[in-house]
Amino acid sequence: MYLAPVHRMVHHAAVDAPAGVLYGLIADALRWPVFLPPTVHVEQLEFGGEWERLRMWVTANGEIKPWTSRRTLDPVAHRVDFRQEVLPRPVTAMGGSWVVEQRGPERSLVTLHNDFSVADNAHDDVDWMRRAIAANSRAALASLKHLAERWRRLDDLVLSFEDSVHVTGPEDPDGLGELVYGFLHRFGDRTDAVPGATRIDIAEHRPGVQFMTVELACAGGAARTVESVRIGFPHAGRIVYKDIRDAEQPALLAAHTGEWSVEPEASGAGVTVVARHHAVLDEDSLQEWYGDGADAARTAREALCSQLARRSSATLRLVKEHVEGALARGPRAGCRDRGRRPGPTPIALNASVRAPRTG
Repeated sequence: MYLAPVHRMVHHAAVDAPAGVLYGLIADALRWPVFLPPTVHVEQLEFGGEWERLRMWVTANGEIKPWTSRRTLDPVAHRVDFRQEVLPRPVTAMGGSWVVEQRGPERSLVTLHNDFSVADNAHDDVDWMRRAIAANSRAALASLKHLAERWRRLDDLVLSFEDSVHVTGPEDPDGLGELVYGFLHRFGDRTDAVPGATRIDIAEHRPGVQFMTVELACAGGAARTVESVRIGFPHAGRIVYKDIRDAEQPALLAAHTGEWSVEPEASGAGVTVVARHHAVLDEDSLQEWYGDGADAARTAREALCSQLARRSSATLRLVKEHVEGALARGPRAGCRDRGRRPGPTPIALNASVRAPRTG
């Protein structure tokens, strides 16, 4: 029986922060999509206190790769071991560890170990994996360093909020939810679903995962291009997204992820459509525009929340108008829309994202 060789890689970063701070960022994988550039989305499948199983979607050499990972958490040793259970071909094995060592009162060394094997040890596949792991490790470590070294101010830089709208419909909440999800799924049919958009292109690279490119009109006739990744969970009525490239990064925004959720009302009188946002402020822009201190950070957070909420609120209103209008036109219109029920393909509204500066 042929056993493919195991390839090993190691990356380090010296960080001016306590080891406990770094370990906390590494252990909190559910916040990785907004903290670490390579991570698009994370779902926690199981949690046993000292271990967990995660379903993850990660960018690798411009592609989106999903896998299931089991992690062992050791807060005393400041160590997280991981081993992938379900992997994309041609990878046959993959795992490693995060190890944080205290090197002073507020100085640490974080080491990321990776090991992997690929089918038949094919040279091109090994090279692809090495490039992907190297790029993602460097990006993850740079972001961890950036965030950890601001640990005293991190709560001021991270924000989450949500907005919602109620959509009234028939007593069948599942059918109404399908209409709402179908509209969110088909943003490419309507450029007005993204305020200011002049063009929307959607490409599905694998079932349930899409890349969306949006061109936005700017002052002086220039165009701004934004690219996003969306992952859809149609049976749960959820669409999560992360923006991965913006030709012209807006002020204040260092990273942004979000979610659309279609939630049936307990009374059965309709559904609530929720737009959730998670973002990290760019500290340099915050200081440039608003100055230092807690009051400046609070004002900047309110400005960023307002900026993001304007976009999602406009889409929420459009969802309500479209679905309730289709129902008001009668069963024929509703049936026509329902007949276009989407499969597992997702879609979502764009904002913009970039990796935090490494300082």
